[in-house]
Amino acid sequence: MEKPRRNYKSGRPQHQKGNAGSRKAVKPKGGPSGKPEDSGLIRLNKYVANSGVCSRREADTYIAAGNVTVNDKVVSEMGYKVKPGDTVRFDGRLLNPEKKEYVLLNKPKNFITTTSDERGRRTVMELISSASKARLLPVGRLDRNTTGLLLFTNDGDLAKKLTHPRHGVRKIYHVELNRSLKDEDLKKIRTGLKLEDGPVVVDEVSYIKNAPKREVGIKIHSGRNRIVRRIFEHLGYEVVKLDRVVFAGLTKKDLPRGHWRHLTPQEVINLKMIQ
Repeated sequence: MEKPRRNYKSGRPQHQKGNAGSRKAVKPKGGPSGKPEDSGLIRLNKYVANSGVCSRREADTYIAAGNVTVNDKVVSEMGYKVKPGDTVRFDGRLLNPEKKEYVLLNKPKNFITTTSDERGRRTVMELISSASKARLLPVGRLDRNTTGLLLFTNDGDLAKKLTHPRHGVRKIYHVELNRSLKDEDLKKIRTGLKLEDGPVVVDEVSYIKNAPKREVGIKIHSGRNRIVRRIFEHLGYEVVKLDRVVFAGLTKKDLPRGHWRHLTPQEVINLKMIQ
């Protein structure tokens, strides 16, 4: 069977659009000028929901309770519409109406985790260029030659939480070494090593089942730079391949290398529940 070709630019396959000529023209609603009514306006509950505070249904409850102000005035009217330039606050906190988006990429090799590169190298932003019109940023980073899961979002609060050491977000890597890992070195990693920038303790480490002993699985919550590679280099091994297979509970299931997908609502909820 012929192996499917990978598309490093498009992400998920898109359905082809039908023949535009076969569709009925839809007249825009509006006044005598033909311009749509309420152009640029957005319902207050949608504005609040897009800001990531809560769902639209929950926003109705908060609005009715007086938790939301527009231009420093409490608005409890259902169906109220916000105009461009209005200042909306929830319990005093300024809201940004940009819809929060979350995109998961299975990163291939030879792409660097940065938004741009003055040396002209390929960046991960090229891989998700068709995923969203919003300005998404990577959560953390993966080395150029490291593959696997990389999350992108415009939700700054969540990104900060997922990268802060206090939350100890778990990552699992599949490591392939240049030679078999000795049992004694496996025990050293389990016990904990002291690197040049301080001690490091892994959550779990083991040989990959039904694979040569040069392949190892390692679970770790440290976010220190190149930490997995440095653990094995400290013991005299070279990391030939490094693949992040789990990140904060997200997996690579049904996500081919070089492709992306949007997170499900439940996955977003799970991430926000991380303490």
